[in-house]
Amino acid sequence: MHTITGNEVKKLYQPRPTDARKYDYGLMLVIGGSEYYTGAPALAALAGFRAGLDMVRIIAPQRAADIIASFSPTLAAYGLKGSHVEKSDVAFLVARTMAAKEMARGNVSVLIGSGLGRDEETQEAVKEYLSMIDVPTVIDADAIHTVAERPEVIADKPFVITPHSQEFLELTGKAIFELTQEEKIELVKQEAARLKTTILFKAHVDIASDGKEVTLNQTGTPYMTVGGTGDSLAGILGALLARGIAPLEAAAAAAYINGRAGELASKKFKDSLIATDVIEEIPHVIG
Repeated sequence: MHTITGNEVKKLYQPRPTDARKYDYGLMLVIGGSEYYTGAPALAALAGFRAGLDMVRIIAPQRAADIIASFSPTLAAYGLKGSHVEKSDVAFLVARTMAAKEMARGNVSVLIGSGLGRDEETQEAVKEYLSMIDVPTVIDADAIHTVAERPEVIADKPFVITPHSQEFLELTGKAIFELTQEEKIELVKQEAARLKTTILFKAHVDIASDGKEVTLNQTGTPYMTVGGTGDSLAGILGALLARGIAPLEAAAAAAYINGRAGELASKKFKDSLIATDVIEEIPHVIG
């Protein structure tokens, strides 16, 4: 077990060769959004770009996609027909994932869950989709609820699950909030081993484990309790996975980057901090 440092993170961002091509530094698909939740996929995508991605493509229900695309000219959003992700969308989602993998020459990741909602049909669609893919994937927010119902869909795949304490309870059935730090570390490690995946538990001290090793992150600030900072973390993590970084290392590095960016932003904004303030500080952490 060790604690990740800024020097470790900076080593992930080496000068680019002069012959670098588009997609060498990753393409991330963000699957999320719903009729009432439109901001989360945009925040994740913007954070992914700031963390070094070459391209982000967002797939969301049509109303959400239209709103998401309006946030920034850098965002490309494809609209699904319904008001939420449906089982009839699964074949399209899988096809787009495989096409992205081919186009990006394997430098691809998926982020699923941001603003997705918990409609029953959406949950069934997520289960089916996850069972059919094996690309590096961040499972965040509402998608964690889905995985809790069918954990076998994530076993032995390059996935990272990003729960806070309530989502950890939903995922594992075990309360973690009031445990000692040592007990939290051991429980996260045990559950990662049981689920055969990588868990990034988000807390005052973030705990990343693949069931064998544990890495801690101590960056962050109480001002990051504001909504949207988890979406920025998920986007950073997706960016690192798309750049070919292994799940455990990517999870710890993403937590460091997001937390340190939050520290920098909080010096300026304190109680007025919002998620986009954190995203705008990412270049000062990785540069």
